[in-house]
Amino acid sequence: MKLCKTILFAVALVLSNFTYAQYVPTLQDTTQEERYVVVDLKSGKQYLGYLVYEDDALIKLRTQNLGEITLKWRDIQTIKDINEKEVSKEGIYYEYNLQSTRYYFGPNGYGLKKGEGYYQNVWVLFNQVSYGFTDYFSASLGTVPLFLFAGAPTPVWVVPKVSVPIVKDKLNIGAGALLGGILGDDNTTFGIAFGSFTVGNRNSNLSLSLGYGMIDGDWNSAPVVTLSGMLRVSRKTYLITENYLFPSEVELSLVSIGGRSFAGKVGIDYGLVIPVGIGEAIALPWLGMTIPFGNY
Repeated sequence: MKLCKTILFAVALVLSNFTYAQYVPTLQDTTQEERYVVVDLKSGKQYLGYLVYEDDALIKLRTQNLGEITLKWRDIQTIKDINEKEVSKEGIYYEYNLQSTRYYFGPNGYGLKKGEGYYQNVWVLFNQVSYGFTDYFSASLGTVPLFLFAGAPTPVWVVPKVSVPIVKDKLNIGAGALLGGILGDDNTTFGIAFGSFTVGNRNSNLSLSLGYGMIDGDWNSAPVVTLSGMLRVSRKTYLITENYLFPSEVELSLVSIGGRSFAGKVGIDYGLVIPVGIGEAIALPWLGMTIPFGNY
């Protein structure tokens, strides 16, 4: 009997050790195919590297400059798989720029991707919603709700836009039209047919655009020329300029300079707009907000 008890105890001990050994995570057990990830910590720091190990308490990254580092899950805000090509030469990961399709207001050659959308507001009164129906076609719907002020006539407009990449992330062209009318004034229509030629990627680019304006069916014979640019200077900040040269009979140009910053996913546009050709120079403030929705 004692011999049987001894044998049973030995078998139970071996099985318990085997079960424990199977339960404890090891590098060999938990390591899968290496993934290149960006890790944002709650402290605001960001790390890039290959995920070489993870368990319930921590992860290990193999980074280019720091070697292998260990991060605890409780300190991590987000972790995301990315492509190494999305990392700049300085070793900074630039998140996808949903606002790359326009500057302050004027469009460029890039377009929204299918399922992406955003709501834009400028100085409370200007409102516009934009949505990507395909990777090449998007549309916007906008209004300035003046009807809130004693039922005043209210402008509304729609902006269909087609975007075509010529050389991916280097050269894009876009074309579309802003078509609108004034509710409460049956006789007034307005519009702009435009084309944009954009050099650069979604983070830093320069655009030349031409737009032909229309009021009540009469189209201008000379275009409005727009030269605009965007430069990403950090993860969450851009410099922006948007400049308009109107036909000679108007004797007016608009120059703007400012930036765009992000609070989470919400974009804040700010800057100064300077009318040129009206006598004494003045600077008008620009303040806008963009809230994304859909696949972003």
